[in-house]
Amino acid sequence: MKKVRHQLEETDRRIAAALLAAPRASWRTVGGVLGISERTVVRRAAPLFHDGTLRATAVRNPACFPDLIPLALRIRCRPNRIGAVAAILARRPDTIWVDVLGGGDEICTILFLDGPEARNTLLLRDLPATPAVQSWTSHVLLRVFPAAFDWSGGLLSEAELTGLRPGTPAAPTRSALLPVDDQLIAALIEDGRASYTDLARRADTTALTARRRLEALVGGQVLRLATEVDLARLGMRAEALLWITAAPGGLEETGRLLSRHPQVRFTSATTGPANLLVAVAAADLDALYLFLSETIGALKHISSLEVTPILTGVKRTGLVRPGSL
Repeated sequence: MKKVRHQLEETDRRIAAALLAAPRASWRTVGGVLGISERTVVRRAAPLFHDGTLRATAVRNPACFPDLIPLALRIRCRPNRIGAVAAILARRPDTIWVDVLGGGDEICTILFLDGPEARNTLLLRDLPATPAVQSWTSHVLLRVFPAAFDWSGGLLSEAELTGLRPGTPAAPTRSALLPVDDQLIAALIEDGRASYTDLARRADTTALTARRRLEALVGGQVLRLATEVDLARLGMRAEALLWITAAPGGLEETGRLLSRHPQVRFTSATTGPANLLVAVAAADLDALYLFLSETIGALKHISSLEVTPILTGVKRTGLVRPGSL
């Protein structure tokens, strides 16, 4: 079993942050932006991917897949069974995140369910048949704000981020997918940095076609590339989910503002009593407090806020974390 390292040096953290912001950036681009040599980037980054400290993957954008149902579940469990329930959820291929929250009796999981039948099977059969589950609430993700998918943990300057992400992303599009796209998406979920040659082999096409289709999928926000890393290794040891109620007329403005904040790694409008779900990563509890008091407190449309600390992340961006429970 590969041993994931527990700490990263400053240069490693900055390389990881660059790959969070631009998951398929070339080693040369990363080195040029960070002011280090390409050779240094290769020497430091390659082992991070090899031992599982970093993992490149991809996530489908629900806005471009009409049959996909993005759902957040808050599940109350018997405390002595929460590890088993979290592990079962993490093994599902349609779960994106699984986090253990608060006092150790609640799980938040985000699932991308393939249609109403999959949703109903989960909510009407699987959860009621699980004795350890005491109750749950479900929240449909109405809109995922895309700015957070370029998140870098606040470790890079604006100039460095601009160097990694030239150009303005296109608006999400629902144009028809080509037959080759399903194979490309599956390959990128497994390895978001796979070479065009490898992608072409998996999709039974040419490297040129693989490159063109990848650029179309990412440029149209059909697919969102991601780099997964344990945030504690980047110096962020206080994570929380915020369940925010904002005035309907200010929902879009509030969501966009929060999604651009350096400490926010995910923002979505949801159904339910709260209409925004925000995932925050801060250096420590004091930094989390300042974010709540200064950033959240300054937003005029917010009427209520619930903060649920994350005790442990069991699965993130489709990756089950070893030793997370």
